[in-house]
Amino acid sequence: MNTKRVYLGLGTNTGNKNENLARAIELLSLALGSPVALSGIIESEPWGFESENRFLNCVAAFDTTLSPTLLLDTTEEIERTLGRTRKSLNGQYSDRIIDIDILFYGNEIIENERLNIPHPLLHKRDFVLLPLQEIAPQLVHPRLHKSIEELAKELNHNALT
Repeated sequence: MNTKRVYLGLGTNTGNKNENLARAIELLSLALGSPVALSGIIESEPWGFESENRFLNCVAAFDTTLSPTLLLDTTEEIERTLGRTRKSLNGQYSDRIIDIDILFYGNEIIENERLNIPHPLLHKRDFVLLPLQEIAPQLVHPRLHKSIEELAKELNHNALT
């Protein structure tokens, strides 16, 4: 079995947010083994929709032998276990008890009806890039051919201009 390093973005903006993240990491650890790396938690504004509820976000890295599809099944099952009832509807984001996104699966590029890896919006989201930069600054985006550190600097620069 081939082991892949995967990076997962976690976010929550309802309920006991710290507990939601802790439970998600606990369930991911049961399914995948202990995280290889875990970022600190950052607070962020909702992205792509209006809400009074701010998010807590972090990124976790795991080594796994699960296929990308089985990894997606696992993350979706954990979301349901924690009380998430649906993903975005017609591309509309909403408040959520937990969201687990597969950011990277090794250095693979995967596009099918269920998966788009690397996550297509990660380079536009500081709440993903900042925790990812904390644990994997030299990780190179296989499609954009830039390190996480470079992508974070570009996003920060673009936000200032």
